Amino acid sequence: MTHRTISKLASPPIKREGGGFLVRKVIGGTISECDPFLMLDHLVPVVYGPGEALGAPDHPHRGFEVVSYVIDGEIKHEDSAGNKGVLKSGWVQWMTAGRGVVHSEMPTDNVIKNGGKGEGFQLWVNLPAKDKMIPPRYQDTPPDRIPVVKKDGVTVKVIAGDCLGTSAVIETKTQILLLDIRLSPGSTFTQTVPASYQGFAYVWRGEGFLSNDRTPAKMGQIGILSENGTQFQLTADNSQECCVLLVAGEPINEPIARYGPFVMNTDEEIDQAIEDYQAGRLGAIPGKEERMKQTKAAQAQQKKNGQWEG
Repeated sequence: MTHRTISKLASPPIKREGGGFLVRKVIGGTISECDPFLMLDHLVPVVYGPGEALGAPDHPHRGFEVVSYVIDGEIKHEDSAGNKGVLKSGWVQWMTAGRGVVHSEMPTDNVIKNGGKGEGFQLWVNLPAKDKMIPPRYQDTPPDRIPVVKKDGVTVKVIAGDCLGTSAVIETKTQILLLDIRLSPGSTFTQTVPASYQGFAYVWRGEGFLSNDRTPAKMGQIGILSENGTQFQLTADNSQECCVLLVAGEPINEPIARYGPFVMNTDEEIDQAIEDYQAGRLGAIPGKEERMKQTKAAQAQQKKNGQWEG
């Protein structure tokens, strides 16, 4: 068995995006993409005061999957198909946008009123051409349904794929591995990654070493996995815990046409997506104006309180 090494190490910066979220764009910025993954945003840890919590009001998606993983906080979501719910710490939402929905992600009333912590990830996974226009689907998965594997000081949340004989409960349209790996100080873990997969490891807390050649990596750094090998090793620094998202998948190898929240195969399909959205064919969510007003009020409150730097 041969080991994957790190072909590229990068340190994406933190920037404000969208409605004002502080985001480290792990994939989709410094590293443009990693087929089949289009984007990974790390919404870095924040503490909101009352009235400061930001949201992502009504916006469309078509042609890919959106994975939201909440580390800390509460998110109220709803869409134009009538789906709604609340995601709390540890929850994963795997949304297959398919032919398209209008979606909103907002802070809960509790967080708006009292403030609170926020941190999480959003991963965009491309869909093959044959699945880009399938009906939308949600898989809202609470933490007690996400399998956890523990071995020799290492705890792994199996969000997608398999780890040490344990399979995820979330179904994916393509072959994907998504693991949240938490290594105690000095511990080592090795994961099988199929030879055909492309992928990356992102250190989101602590420090450690990526691959068996011990490439040093610290919080906020991403390592792209080399093409050859089926094993990937992680080691935590002796002085602290190391938390890593290991993300890999079977490349789709199809043409990509992108425009904002639409990801298709051709420019003509993008034009159709825009036309369908503007014509209201993706539907709408009641209360759009109130959500926009709420977001602008939170931005103003942050600026007033001196929380808008960065």
